[in-house]
This record gives sequence, structure tokens and C-alpha cells, in this order.
Amino acid sequence: MTLPNGLTPEAAREKAARAYELDREHVFHSWSAQKSLNPMVITAAQGCYVWDGDGNRLLDFSSQMVNTNIGHQHPKVVAAIQEQAGTLCTIGPAFVNDARSEAARLIAERTPGALNRIFFTNGGADAVEHAVRMARLHTGRYKVLARYRSYHGGTETAVNLTGDPRRWPNDHGNAGVVHFFGPFLYRSQFHATTEAEETERALQHLEQTIVFEGPSTIAAVILESVPGTAGIMVPPPGYLAGVRALCDKYGIVFIADEVMAGFGRTGKWFAIDHASDGHSEVVPDLLTFAKGVNSGYVPLGGVAIAPHIAATFDDRPYPGGLTYSGHPLATAAAVATINAMAEERIVENAADMGERVIGPALRELADRHPSVGEVRGLGVFWAVELVRDRSTREPLAPYGGSSPAMTEAVAAAKAAGLLLFVNFNRLHVVPPCTISEAEAKEGLAILDQALTVADGHTV
Repeated sequence: MTLPNGLTPEAAREKAARAYELDREHVFHSWSAQKSLNPMVITAAQGCYVWDGDGNRLLDFSSQMVNTNIGHQHPKVVAAIQEQAGTLCTIGPAFVNDARSEAARLIAERTPGALNRIFFTNGGADAVEHAVRMARLHTGRYKVLARYRSYHGGTETAVNLTGDPRRWPNDHGNAGVVHFFGPFLYRSQFHATTEAEETERALQHLEQTIVFEGPSTIAAVILESVPGTAGIMVPPPGYLAGVRALCDKYGIVFIADEVMAGFGRTGKWFAIDHASDGHSEVVPDLLTFAKGVNSGYVPLGGVAIAPHIAATFDDRPYPGGLTYSGHPLATAAAVATINAMAEERIVENAADMGERVIGPALRELADRHPSVGEVRGLGVFWAVELVRDRSTREPLAPYGGSSPAMTEAVAAAKAAGLLLFVNFNRLHVVPPCTISEAEAKEGLAILDQALTVADGHTV
């Protein structure tokens, strides 16, 4: 027996042991206390599965960092990277190359409205950085409004925009960022009891924040179209359209962060497409993307730019750029990814799996497990909110932390062959958009076992 990378299990274990030894000696890991860290070794991956350093196969319900939207080692994308490497490995961003040009065309075809100019970056955080810079230069204003319970990246501006605890050690209160509460009916800040009330009151709160901060000082409002790491809180009907209207009213740039939610994750090309009602679509002024644009096979991100923002820089140089902007290997991977998603109806598969398999199964699990407070999501983008007490909605782990209960539940899932994305008191069900019905049911059955472990910590 061999693994997908051609190694025998014995050879893979030897290689994994050496990799782990070197990792612990030399690698400095992100978001971690280094001394106690015990990272998992991954030796191979294929489709919706990964193999750990001991040769165990795990179903990847995390899509790693929620970015392997077309699964691991998709042959069309691997071949495109290999072909591009044999033709043109790299070239500076000032020069035209066919991979970048075609990637820009394919992305612009799929973005809402007329967002037809693409500025390429190396990932999501620097896409957010540049979107904010564009908004500030376009408006001549500085402040940016961002919601609590959000994540926009780990670089200086992006982490200050972030509305979760990762911001705290990096926030000195001088980044020009003002946070507000977005809609989240399960833990409503607005004492709402219906989605309509939550939408109305959240928009009232946002407008009051704009008025109190001074509309003439605000460059942009940035929102994840569906917040990802912070909880997969699908906006209630009318909210994103209302944000668009407020931005228009006060001359504020609307930035949609689609880094995690874009490229099929929610069952549409972009999550903001769910806000369209059939008569009109909600179109941001700037849209950031990364992750799923090429499934993370080579680092790539970008900003899709509306014509009126792009026109600001027709005769005025844009003061920003990156050595690897539109890198040929990354954009060739994007071309292959987008074409594969269209040809293989991967976006449609994500929608179908969410509506027909994952959503109904998670709701059934919620009915049976007292540890489940709420399930919510779209496509292959779901959160399972775990609570100690359903009546009080006390979370199974504190905001910004973990707990023995969460650790035990996640360990049970891993021991049974399921890799989950975990944040505070939530388990996120975010498999690749290519997942089959059989694979989804396999993972959901293991999740059922893990939730039984969590149930033991409820009151």
C-alpha cells in the first residue's frame, strides 16, 4: 500500500518524524505559544482527505484554512502549475503575462456588477490592506468602520479591522478603525426576536455609529459578506442591501471581504450574491478575495475594483504594489481552478450539498444533541454553536478561549478520522466544495459521535 504521494506508510512515517524534528527546532508558528505546541504533520492529501504523520487518513472538514475549495491535489490545477513552471516561472508585475490577464478576466466575469478591474496581491490580508488604502485615497477620509465578530487578516491594518480577540495584542487604538455590532440573531445585541427586527435594528445602529463618528471622516465600511472564522453568521435578509444604501447616503466606500466566503464556499461564486433579490443586486465598491480563487495551491489574493474607484487612479499613480502581484504560477493556478469549478459544476455541488445533505443533517443533530445551541450556514460553510446550557445559551468555551469540553470533542472527532475547523465554542463544517454525498455523510456521522462527547459537559 502506498499513500497518494507514492510513499509507503513506513517511508511516510520516517519522513514525518524528520519533518517534525526540524519544525520544532526551526519553525516559528503563527498565533501560537511556541514551547507547548505539538503540530500535526501532514504527509499527503488527495481530494477531501489528508494523511497525518502516523499514516492515518482524515476527512478534511476544515479545508485547511477554509481555502481548499476544489479539494487537495486537483489534477487540472497541478498540471497548470507544472505547465506554467515550464514556460514562465516568474516575471515582474509591471510586465503583462497571459496567466495574469486571463485570471483577471475570469474573476471579473464572476464578480457582481461592474467590478471589472483586478489588483492582485499575495493573500487576503494584503488584499484588505490595499482595499482600505484605495478607499482612503478615493475619499480623502481616514476612518474605517468594521464589525465586531469579524476577521480581516493579520497585517497591521487588517488585524486592527478584525473584530475578534486576535486584534487585542496588536491594537493601540490609533489605526482609524471604529467597530460596530453586526446582525447575529442568536446572540442579538439589539434584543431582536425576528430576522426582520435584527436587520432593522442593526442598520439603525450602524447609521447611528456613522452619524456619531462623523460621515465626513469615514472612508469605508468593511464587512465579510458572510463572516467566517468569527462564526458563519449569515446576514438576515435586507441587511447588506441596507449597508449599501447607507454607504451611498453618506458617500462611504463599501468593501465586501470575500476572502473566505468567495469562490463557491456558500454555493454561489460570491457570498454577496445571496443578497440579490432577483430585481437588483448588492454591489460593493471594492471586493477582496483570496483562498478559494486557486484553492491556496499558490498564494494569491486581490481586490476587484468598481469603475468609479479605478478612475481615481487614471491620472494619479496608485501608491502601492507587491513584487509578486499577479505571479504567473499563482494566476495560472487561478485560471485552472476557476475553469475546473465551472466545467465540473463545483459551485453548484456546494449549493446542493448544503441544501440537501449538510444543512438537514446538522439540524437533525441539533435536535438530538443538547450541546448544540444553533447550526447556521450556506453551501459548505456551516457553524455548529456549542453551549453548556441551551436555555441560557452559555457557550461551551468562553469568547476568546477554549475549554476541556471543546478539546475532548475535537479529539474524539480526530480519533475517528475527522479534521474540523474550531473557533472558541464552535465547530465549523467547511469541507471542500467538491465533497460528495457519501463523504459528507461519513463526516457527519463522526461529528455525531463528537457531539455525544460534548453533551457530557451540558447541564
